[in-house]
Amino acid sequence: MTDVAAAAGVSHQTVSRVLNGSELVKDETRTRVLAAIAELGYRRNNAARLLVTNRSHRIGMISAHLVLHGPSMIAVSVQDAGHKAGYDVSLVAVEDFTARSLREAVDRLLDEAVEAIVVAVAHREAREQVRSLEMPVPLVIVQGVSDGQRMAVGIDQEAGARLAVEHLLDLGHRHVAHVTGPQEWVEAGQRRAGWRSAHEHRHVLPGPELGGDWSPQSGYEAGLRIAEDPDVTAVFVANDGMAMGLMYALHEKGRDVPGEISVVGFDDVPEARFLWPALTTVDQEFSLLGRRAVELTLRALGGEVDPSAELIRPALVVRDSTAAPRH
Repeated sequence: MTDVAAAAGVSHQTVSRVLNGSELVKDETRTRVLAAIAELGYRRNNAARLLVTNRSHRIGMISAHLVLHGPSMIAVSVQDAGHKAGYDVSLVAVEDFTARSLREAVDRLLDEAVEAIVVAVAHREAREQVRSLEMPVPLVIVQGVSDGQRMAVGIDQEAGARLAVEHLLDLGHRHVAHVTGPQEWVEAGQRRAGWRSAHEHRHVLPGPELGGDWSPQSGYEAGLRIAEDPDVTAVFVANDGMAMGLMYALHEKGRDVPGEISVVGFDDVPEARFLWPALTTVDQEFSLLGRRAVELTLRALGGEVDPSAELIRPALVVRDSTAAPRH
């Protein structure tokens, strides 16, 4: 930093102000300092900065199942929002949440001097393990969240499922079938609850329920069974991957979508609009989730005790896979 100051003809303090984004530096001076930084190839010594300020400007994140669209997009959104807020984000991916893997991930992040940890919790058992942790830094949960939960931000899964099912009921379908996610996943249970409550609100019975595991293969197997059921005219599928498998099975069996059976998915993966027909689905707005998670983290770091945030309400994206029943 002293070399940069000498090259730019300014003080050490002025270089520090430029690096910290201070508005107290004239534009001409800032330009000169940045040019000297580029010419000399200067990079901050974060270890030294940590010793001086006792602030790492680093947030840790723990996540599992990153091969799936939802967990991977949550991780990306938190990292992006953290960087925009001036924080580095260290991601630790675990194969699955066990007491040991969770503790090891936390210890690894604490060794990196993170100021807070964000955890994307998928399973019910993992959620309880996270709640039992005694942490020296704030901990924020971003998946499997219930309304009003403290130190947590999430997307209203039940409301998203109701949007999907109500859309089908409004088209004139009755007894909408459902392909669930694995029920040990918190959000799969929340989407199932939304499917049931949408029917209860209309005072009609739900259609058949078939189990899935988030994979297109499980959706395909459910689709083979649904194709043989003449009473099913609409299906709400708990994620887009299973919806793709289900639609392929219906096509294979000669069942027209949406002419004979309407299909709604959940997630709005990038491929959804390129299917034939394009898939009606629920968009979770992961980028907003990341911003809310970082905002909540910063509020906790600012001294706010157990801050909370409202659940984000998802939006239904209507495309070509849904239509009114023929009869």
